[in-house]
Amino acid sequence: MRIALLEDDLAQAEGVRRLLEPTHTVHHYARGRQLLGKLTHESYDLLIIDWELPDLSGLDVVKTLRGQLPATPILFLTHRDSENDIVQALTAGADDFLVKPAREREFLARIKALGRRMQPADGKPIELPPYKIDVSQSIITRNGTPIDLTRREYEVALFFFRNLGKVLSRSHILENVWGQGGDVTTRTVDTHVSRLRSSLGLSTEIGVRLTPVYGYGYRLETVHSTTA
Repeated sequence: MRIALLEDDLAQAEGVRRLLEPTHTVHHYARGRQLLGKLTHESYDLLIIDWELPDLSGLDVVKTLRGQLPATPILFLTHRDSENDIVQALTAGADDFLVKPAREREFLARIKALGRRMQPADGKPIELPPYKIDVSQSIITRNGTPIDLTRREYEVALFFFRNLGKVLSRSHILENVWGQGGDVTTRTVDTHVSRLRSSLGLSTEIGVRLTPVYGYGYRLETVHSTTA
C-alpha cells in the first residue's frame, strides 16, 4: 500500500517507517497543511494521522480529509487515550484508533485489516461487465474474449479496477506498478493508460471509461451504457 503518515515527531515517524516499509511505501508529512496541500495532486491507499500537530489539530485534518476522501481508510495514532478522544476521532471520520506507543504486532495487524477493506480477496475474480479479471491467471476478458496485454498493462489495469471510482495520481500508479526508484517517469503512466483505453475499448458507449483528472491523474469509472 501507499501510505501517508502525518507525524511531527521525527523519531516516531522513523519508527513507523521502519515497521511498514518492508512491505509498504510510506510518505511522511510533519504538518497538517503540508499533507492537505499534497492531497490536491496525490493519492494514497491509507492515511495515518497524529492528533497533536504544530499547525492544525489532527482532528480537524481528519474532518477535512473525510470530506475530500470518503473511502480512503484513516487510522488515528496518538498519545490521547480517553474514551471521549476515541469517540471524537471516530465521529470525525477515522476508521480506527491506536494509542501510542502502539504494540508492533497489533499495529501491523490493524494496517493489514484496513488494507483488506480496500482490496478484494487475493485470487477472487473482479467483475465489471463487460469485463472480468481472472486474478489467478492474470487474464482480462471482455464479453468472455481474452484481451492481449503486456504484463505492465495488465498490472496497471488491475490497479484501476481494484480502485474503481477513485482518482489515482500518476505517482501512486507508478509506485504501485513499477515500484520506487529507477528512471521510470510519470510519462510512462500516460503511455500505458493510452494503450489500455485502446486495448480494453474503454469508453462511455461501453459503460466503463478511464478519464484524466487535470493536474492529478486518472479515474476508472462506470457511466451510463448505451451499448454493450
